[in-house]
Amino acid sequence: MNDIVVEQNGRVLTVTIDRAPVNALTLALYQRIADVFNEISQRDDVHCVILTGRGHKAFCAGLDLQEFMAAQLAEDPARAAIVRETFRAVRQCAIPVIAAVNGPALGAGNVLAAVADIRIASERATFGTPEINVGRCGGGAHLGRLVPPGMLRLMYFTGEPISAWEAHRVGLVDQLVSARRLMPAARELAETIAAKSPLGLRMAKEALNRTEWLPVEEGYALEQQYSTKLMATEDAREAARAAVEKRAPVFKGR
Repeated sequence: MNDIVVEQNGRVLTVTIDRAPVNALTLALYQRIADVFNEISQRDDVHCVILTGRGHKAFCAGLDLQEFMAAQLAEDPARAAIVRETFRAVRQCAIPVIAAVNGPALGAGNVLAAVADIRIASERATFGTPEINVGRCGGGAHLGRLVPPGMLRLMYFTGEPISAWEAHRVGLVDQLVSARRLMPAARELAETIAAKSPLGLRMAKEALNRTEWLPVEEGYALEQQYSTKLMATEDAREAARAAVEKRAPVFKGR
């Protein structure tokens, strides 16, 4: 069975982790996710991605512990490199990524949600970094971009998950909805994003990723460079004309 399902609906792709019962990640599945998102970055026919998990038992329960127990210490650096590439591929995907978190997001699952651009969570979702319970360190570098230092350390040191409500309160979750509304809400948001200028979306995401850790003035100067570059495109001129003429823009991706 394919552990990743990719479905296209217009300008939106949905990438579903489909590995019953809890969508745990094997090394092969990590690599497959990386490959899928690297391939998406090369496409020009889609403008937004939804990343989710199959079923309600988990968004992703993290690393497959059976495979982890069988791994040798000498293999760990090579395995770690594949894991890093997976998270990089999602975070640096050329188009916006929405994580639709349908259940527990634990360990690597929590990091997968964190490296998306936007997180929409079902009330059934929980978020945790239980690595300390299995002799590992978690994805603090990624989670620390989103949650306060004290909350990061609480999650990291206790290994206890937090509820979707708490995750929303501290900024890990951007929108909190009922389980029934999760995928409709994610699709509505994805369609809104995908209707924007495809070049604008790609430049905006690259600019945000590059400026995230820069000092404010330096980051804004870099952002202005992207703005000037975007201004030279046909799509930017079409966006301005459409705004003046009070009509929907027709983008050509150039």
